[in-house]
Amino acid sequence: MTNLWQHIFEPGLFTYPFLIHAWISASAVAIISPLIGFFVNLRGESFVAHAVPRGAFAGAAAAFLVGANSILGLSVFALAMALSMGFMRRHSQNGVITALTLVMALGLGDLFLTIGNTYAPEVFALLFGQLLGVSASETMAITVLSVVLVIVVGIVFRPLLLSSTVPEFAAARGVSLTAMNLTFAVLVALDASLTVPVVGALLAFSLMIGPAAAGGYLAKSPWGAMGYAIAVALGSVWIAIIIGYDTSLPIGFLVASLSLVAYVVARLIHMARKTRRFKRYVSPL
Repeated sequence: MTNLWQHIFEPGLFTYPFLIHAWISASAVAIISPLIGFFVNLRGESFVAHAVPRGAFAGAAAAFLVGANSILGLSVFALAMALSMGFMRRHSQNGVITALTLVMALGLGDLFLTIGNTYAPEVFALLFGQLLGVSASETMAITVLSVVLVIVVGIVFRPLLLSSTVPEFAAARGVSLTAMNLTFAVLVALDASLTVPVVGALLAFSLMIGPAAAGGYLAKSPWGAMGYAIAVALGSVWIAIIIGYDTSLPIGFLVASLSLVAYVVARLIHMARKTRRFKRYVSPL
C-alpha cells in the first residue's frame, strides 16, 4: 500500500512551496468558477465566458509590461471587457461589434507583449496557464478574491437566479434587471481573472462551463447543481495536478479534458435516468 501511494503521489507533491500554491489556487478557482458558470449556462451567455478570459489576456500582458501584479491587470481588463460587452449587447444585437471588441483586446495584448519584449514562457503562461508557477502573492490574491466572490454570490443568489430564469417576473417583484446584469458581468470578469493563471486564457472557458453543465445534468435543484459542479471542478483540478506533476503534461489540458469527460458521463447518467423513468411510465400500459 505504501509503495502504491508513493507511486501515485510523487515525493514533494504536498510539501514543495510551489505545489502548495498550486493546490490552494486551483482549489479556490474550482470552487468559485462553477458557481459563476451555473448562472452563465442558465442565462445562455456561454459566449461571454468564452470571450472575457481572452480579453483579460491583454490585462496580464499590460501587467507584465509595467511590472504590476498579473491578477490586478487581469481583473481590470476583464471588467472592462465584460462591462463593454454588456453595454453593447443591451443597445445593439449586432454580434459583430462584440467580436470586434474581443479582437481589439487580443490586439492590445499582442501590442503590450511586443513593447515589453515579453514572449516565450510568459505568453505560454497567459494562453495555457502555468499553475505550478503561481507565486505566493498571486495565490493570496486568488484566494481572497475567491472568498469575496463566493460571499457575493450567496448575497445575490435569489435575485440573480430569478432574473436569469424569469426576468419579467423578477422585474415585477422589484428586482432591478440592470443591477443584476451588471452584477453578472462583474462576477464573470473577476472569475475570469482568477481562472487564467490556472488554465490559461484559451482554456478558462472549460473550467467555468464544463463542471457547471455536468452539475446541471446530475441535480434537480440549483443548490444541488452547484454542489455537483464544485465537486467535478475540484476533482478535475486535483487529478490534473497529480497527473501533471507526475507526467509533465500541461495542467490546463488535463483540466479541460477531465471536465469534458465529467460532462459526457453526467450526460449519459441523465439519459439513463430519463430512459428508466420512461420505462416505468409506459410499463403499466
